[in-house]
Amino acid sequence: MTDEQTLAYVRAVAVVVGIQLDDAQVARVAMHLQRTAGLAATLEAIPLAPHDEPAELFHPAPFDQPR
Repeated sequence: MTDEQTLAYVRAVAVVVGIQLDDAQVARVAMHLQRTAGLAATLEAIPLAPHDEPAELFHPAPFDQPR
């Protein structure tokens, strides 16, 4: 996304979720969104096969049982 597209996206989503943001806040959110998108693109560029991270290795932490 271009800078303008990211700013427009942030403004539109703020309206949808009912958050009022001034121009400085929109710019900061857009900057962080672009940074996050860049990190995601880097991770998505790594070729992984299903056997690289099998789901059966996931073990959720136990939760305390209410008494």
